[in-house]
Amino acid sequence: MTSTGIRAVRRRSERQHELWALLAIAQRDLTRLLRDRYRLALSLAFPLFLIVGVGNVVGPLLASRGSAGGVTFVFTGILAATLFQSAAAGIVSIVEDRETDFSRELFVAPVSRLTIVAGKVVGESLVAATQGIGIVAVAPLLGVRMSVLQALALVPPGLAACLLGAAFGLATVAWLPSQRTAMQVFTFLIVPQYVLAGVVAPVQVMPPMLDVVSRLMPLRYGVDLLRAAFDAGAPGLVAAAPESPIVDVLVVLALVLVLMGAGTWAFDRRERSR
Repeated sequence: MTSTGIRAVRRRSERQHELWALLAIAQRDLTRLLRDRYRLALSLAFPLFLIVGVGNVVGPLLASRGSAGGVTFVFTGILAATLFQSAAAGIVSIVEDRETDFSRELFVAPVSRLTIVAGKVVGESLVAATQGIGIVAVAPLLGVRMSVLQALALVPPGLAACLLGAAFGLATVAWLPSQRTAMQVFTFLIVPQYVLAGVVAPVQVMPPMLDVVSRLMPLRYGVDLLRAAFDAGAPGLVAAAPESPIVDVLVVLALVLVLMGAGTWAFDRRERSR
């Protein structure tokens, strides 16, 4: 075998090694969720409660503005927000790993730092997706009407919301010193997005100043993209998802790349300085 062939085989072997390492890290996070029954139950109960409660409260307002039914509108918003928030909050485990020196053990492993961070992002995205599957499965019992095609249409934007949330979480917690600080900062960053990103109320009702703030929030584009996929072809699509799906896709893709890059750089720098 020539030297070129040997190098090609070696590169292929290194890529496979990195892939297996990424999957192993992702599997760890998913396994932790499946073994924690209380966390799994609460992660499903809270968004379902919001869908029923908030959906019936804002239903008359949405109907007067030509949007989809209240429960359906809130279902798509809460689903996107749950996927985003679960993936983002799950990345806080990076801070926990740092405090227990587990991250240092990972960094001495023969894998790249990008693989380690990507494994955490993929793992928490799978955790959020598992919760999303549960919400979609129970939604018809709550009055949400959807066809099989609509349920399948939720998969791509749902995964995009998971990755966006994980990237957002990584870019946030990579700069923070402790898990307690991380949870406080997340509450400050996540709660306003429920109110201003169109999760439970149309963004069209906001005054111009709040609309500008809303456009700076990543969750807005995840919510809008998921609603556009779910309500494709429906008469009230513009009222439910005012932005162009192409704009949503481009913004989400750009945010994932920028936030992942910034978070990976910050996390690597903090680990090197320890």
